[in-house]
Amino acid sequence: MVYVKTVAAPAVAPPAANQTRIVELMLHLTQRDGVHVTPIDGVRLYRGSQSHPRQPVMYEPSIFIVCQGRKRGFLGDQVFIYDAQQYLVLSVPMPFECETEASPEKPILAIGVRVDLTTVAELLMALDDSRGGAYSEPSGIYATPLDAPLSNAVLRLLEALAQPCEARILGPAIVREICYRVLTGEQGDAIRAALTHQHHFGRIAKALRRIHSDYRGDLDVVTLAAEAGMSLAVFHAHFKAVTSTSPMQYVKTTRLHHARLLITHDGLNVSAAAVRVGYESASQFSREFKRLFGMSPADEMRRARDAAVVVAPRVEVAPPPRYVNAV
Repeated sequence: MVYVKTVAAPAVAPPAANQTRIVELMLHLTQRDGVHVTPIDGVRLYRGSQSHPRQPVMYEPSIFIVCQGRKRGFLGDQVFIYDAQQYLVLSVPMPFECETEASPEKPILAIGVRVDLTTVAELLMALDDSRGGAYSEPSGIYATPLDAPLSNAVLRLLEALAQPCEARILGPAIVREICYRVLTGEQGDAIRAALTHQHHFGRIAKALRRIHSDYRGDLDVVTLAAEAGMSLAVFHAHFKAVTSTSPMQYVKTTRLHHARLLITHDGLNVSAAAVRVGYESASQFSREFKRLFGMSPADEMRRARDAAVVVAPRVEVAPPPRYVNAV
């Protein structure tokens, strides 16, 4: 059974004037389709004029705010809609599938804010958070309504980005406020839990970070389960509850997403990309790549060379992982 994950409507909705101004600023700041790096660390702007069918993507832990257009995320039997009314939060690195609604007349416009766990920890200390863990296991990905305080912060962030000096001086504080708004919102328990290891979710979050820091290595489930302090059976069950996939399938998907980046952004050939992400057999790599992305790595290389627009940005996270944020 497929269901749409929703939460209760916020008490205070953002004013329509906010939305109009946000779209105006986004159109000004993104003059062309693609991914736009900003002067503020961890903040990227996205613009796309074409709809895209359901396809595999991988997002880093982030807050993803769609200002215009609509995206649907699919994870297992869950469907997440994020648009101008609902924003998406990922508390852990998550591969899922996504489709996009956009047109040249109404391009999709979105903001991605990386969730920095150090910032989150500092905010929790400042809040003197004593609520403890969530009453139920939180989700690694969810959509939640955009309320007025968060909308106001997003508007101020875009206004700051329009002025280089303000972006440099005011931008980091506004990003911190956005993280605060999400952390103290209806679904803030998920980000809080990702920092702690006493609950199952926090232990799985730790395992996911371990995978992304060493996806090229010789990872095995027994070691991952031991590091998480779980039996093999319990680790499998809770890992699948968070990611909707098995640990080794997650490792494989992570490797393939990174290989795709190496091919499309770094210009590596198929064999070199396969070796770089930990494959010993180029033919096995090509088969699994085509199974996930629907085309061979050689076809992906040709498509990337012919494309006028970058499809997936490179996101550097010191030291290890790179994630795909597809518009």
